[in-house]
Amino acid sequence: MVSYGSFVDQFDLTTDAATLTAALVDVESVSGDERCITDLVETALRTYPTLQVERDGNVLLARTDSGRPQRVVLAGHLDTVPIANNVPSHRDGDLLYGCGTSDMKSGVAVALRAAHLVGSDAVTPSVDLTWVLYDCEEIEASRNGLGRIARERPQALAGDLAILLEPTNGVVEGGCQGTMRARITTAGRRAHSARSWLGENAIHVAAEVLRRLNDYTPRTVEVEGLTYREGLNAVGISGGIAGNVIPDECVVSVNYRFAPDRSEAQAHEHVREVFAGFDVEITDSAPAARPGLDAELAQAVVAAVGGEPAAKLGWTDVARFGELGIAAVNFGPGDPNLAHTRDEHVSVVKIADAETALMRFLSSPL
Repeated sequence: MVSYGSFVDQFDLTTDAATLTAALVDVESVSGDERCITDLVETALRTYPTLQVERDGNVLLARTDSGRPQRVVLAGHLDTVPIANNVPSHRDGDLLYGCGTSDMKSGVAVALRAAHLVGSDAVTPSVDLTWVLYDCEEIEASRNGLGRIARERPQALAGDLAILLEPTNGVVEGGCQGTMRARITTAGRRAHSARSWLGENAIHVAAEVLRRLNDYTPRTVEVEGLTYREGLNAVGISGGIAGNVIPDECVVSVNYRFAPDRSEAQAHEHVREVFAGFDVEITDSAPAARPGLDAELAQAVVAAVGGEPAAKLGWTDVARFGELGIAAVNFGPGDPNLAHTRDEHVSVVKIADAETALMRFLSSPL
């Protein structure tokens, strides 16, 4: 963990969004270890008396209450995947490198810049705003900070539109894929490897699981004009207890990414059908979200950003807002193809453009 006195003593929200991104990156905040960055962001937000700021664990909630008829929620996660010798950040021309530059500290920086501009009365938005900055997005869904708030205090997330500042390479991405993890267990019969004919090798039995995965043809689905590509893949395999024992169990872990025309229950059933005859245990899942770009405020975001909207190929917390009946879109400066990579980086021009587009939307008459 980066200490308070190391790279960052405080976050200066008056600085440009690229510099603020670098400051955020320089405070390590791997999932489950977000206290330091939450402290610093909280301190920065509390300098604006027009913002009502509340902390709930390592989730920060800030809001304006100006009596405007519509409310927009700006949401982003403060955590990252484990660092890979890529903190602190460094700059190379137009590119800023470091863990979380793309996913999604550049998006958080844009949201915090909006808080500064609104909180200092430099910009008068046409909507009231809620900021939600939260922990544990990059790990199992049960620990997700936004998910916890949605379960325990859904009224805190109320709004007419939510914008997830996830990496989208500067375009609006609608909806998201659902994600599901499962364990496929094969059974055998344990024996001494010198007398292998007396047993049945569970790892060999797993070859049929791998064959079905290899032969599987994932769907490409159009939903509300956006194209989603599914995927069903092995992401882990384990079996065997010793070098001279025929194993009696093998587990293949699979991940299914499904389009928003399927519910979680339908996705679960599909995986069980693919692996019929095997023991299938669903270990984790989160629903998909439909694009919802027909909502008036979502259309206004698209108009402010420009370009053609695309499908979000991945899971994001737009799905949580969808479950609450709140229209939501993804929009951020990072490139999703660079997320979680060792050389993760973001264009500082993209960061500035994202801030400009967001403020254009927030200040336009709606």
